[in-house]
Amino acid sequence: MTFTEASMDALRRSGDELADATVATLFERGEVGRFNTLMRYVSTVGQDLPDGLPDVAREYLHATSAPPAWVDWDEMERARLFFVDNNVHISTALSFAAMPACYLVPHVARLLSATHGLNYPSKRMAETGQFTVHLMQPDAFEAGSRFIPAAQKVRLLHASIRHHLGRENAWDTGTLGTPICQEDMIGGQMFFSLLVLDSLDRLGVHMSTEGAEAYYYAWRVVGAMLGVDQDAVPEDLQAARRFLDLYMIRHMGPSAEGAHLTGQLIDLYEEVVPGTFFDPVVSALIRHLIGDTCADWLDVPRTPWDTVVKAAPHLLGVLETIEDRSPLGAWALDRLGHLTTHLELSSLTRGRVMHYAVPEHLKKEYGVPNTPLRSRRWTPPAPTVT
Repeated sequence: MTFTEASMDALRRSGDELADATVATLFERGEVGRFNTLMRYVSTVGQDLPDGLPDVAREYLHATSAPPAWVDWDEMERARLFFVDNNVHISTALSFAAMPACYLVPHVARLLSATHGLNYPSKRMAETGQFTVHLMQPDAFEAGSRFIPAAQKVRLLHASIRHHLGRENAWDTGTLGTPICQEDMIGGQMFFSLLVLDSLDRLGVHMSTEGAEAYYYAWRVVGAMLGVDQDAVPEDLQAARRFLDLYMIRHMGPSAEGAHLTGQLIDLYEEVVPGTFFDPVVSALIRHLIGDTCADWLDVPRTPWDTVVKAAPHLLGVLETIEDRSPLGAWALDRLGHLTTHLELSSLTRGRVMHYAVPEHLKKEYGVPNTPLRSRRWTPPAPTVT
């Protein structure tokens, strides 16, 4: 698959036809409030849809109630096992690399500010973490699981943001394209899959090719369920690399929103880390995973720990040796990873199931800032000769 400026520009003009039409009808008929109220009670696969649910919403939920027919379930099982083996590392990569990478795209940082507000990073982190954990459960697509309802609601949330920004003329579609367009949705899919794999490699985590490919495949399935046009999605890791490189060169750069969101993220994780001695590790780890140039754009502070975190691959190498040589050690490390992931998630969610409601309006405090975005592409820095 070949990705060009022209093909990427075409993706900027497309949203999600099914979800957009559903949301438009809900607003037209004044049924958004009733939909949100009733859908709070729908959180698992197999539940009966509540009486009184708007017809257009019922049709949408039926149409999106199952994964794509092309899913390879053996590959999905390999992805789940990959997650189980690397869950704490994946959580680290999502938190300290994938999320900051979203903030490196100025118009995406602006959208995130619009949907969640600059002062509530824990909400988005909790939603992202819980969504990923739901996906990687053995019964993610079976009765009783929470993943499919979460995906259905996230898809409508994205559509509602497009609806509000278009209706309120708060988005320069001519310059920036459709809000949460196909290019950005595929870019997000790359952040949570390929960029996570890159971060694991940077941390020194040993991965099999089959495991990495399976993890990427799982996020292709997620993308399909979130309304991403599969004809435009890179089919394998090599094509994904070409897409992500072009996407980042086209869009990444500094922004006030990106720096502010990153600062809030750092503060959030410093609160999660017990005490204050290890607080600088948060900034150091972000800088290590996304690189100095990107970290500087996001105003990530430099700390004495910047050098220390570079030893992480050596520490992980020791732990992996223990895991490989001792069944008991492998069991203990897997349990530690499981408990760490869920402890981190519970601290963000406070034990609650996150709900993805369709916002009835964009409150002023969540509104899109009026600061101008860059009017031209950034110029990559010259390579450093070593």
